[in-house]
Amino acid sequence: MRKLQGKKVIVQDDNVDKALRKLKKKVAESGLLMELQERQTYIKPSIRKKIAKSLAKRRWKKHLQSQKLPPRLF
Repeated sequence: MRKLQGKKVIVQDDNVDKALRKLKKKVAESGLLMELQERQTYIKPSIRKKIAKSLAKRRWKKHLQSQKLPPRLF
């Protein structure tokens, strides 16, 4: 497990909104919220495999849609 360090944002010129946006961006980039959500509930390994497989199918269908040729109009 990695050691988590605190996130800091300095408020300049009493601009709290801008500092809050920066903090949210830092937290999102570090992945803290995703890790926290994953740890809240236990997911059985078989369910993890099902989810991963369904996501892979979705990505594959999306890939095939992007490769689809336009219909011939004649």
